[in-house]
Amino acid sequence: MNMDGKNSSKFRGLSYVILFGVVYLVIAVWFPNPPASNPRQFAWRVAAWVLCALAFALQIGLEHFRLGNAPRRTALHVAAAVALGAFGVAASANIHALSAKTGNHGSLALALVIWPVVFGLPALVVAWAAASGLARIRRM
Repeated sequence: MNMDGKNSSKFRGLSYVILFGVVYLVIAVWFPNPPASNPRQFAWRVAAWVLCALAFALQIGLEHFRLGNAPRRTALHVAAAVALGAFGVAASANIHALSAKTGNHGSLALALVIWPVVFGLPALVVAWAAASGLARIRRM
């Protein structure tokens, strides 16, 4: 099949899922995580959340305006990126625990399934609402 039209849009949608999943992983892993007693810990957490929120909004915008996806497809792609990022963070935590010989390996193994669901489902709902709102505004 050729790479124009719908096939190209599907490929770009998948590439956005992977790209933004990696963005979430990089933000989570590379941002400092000082101890709770450190007064800067809250600021680092807020900065990470703000960057993730910006990435989330950017992906919704790209899916909606650039690819012209329907709200359902937009929400599925955005939630898949969030779930992929959460899976990457859980995998990173597992790798760190194994290399440092610390942590509860059973709980960390469960995180590989639980974190994508816990973060992906709310992302699906929020992205669907946002994309539906954009679609409604666009029709006016």
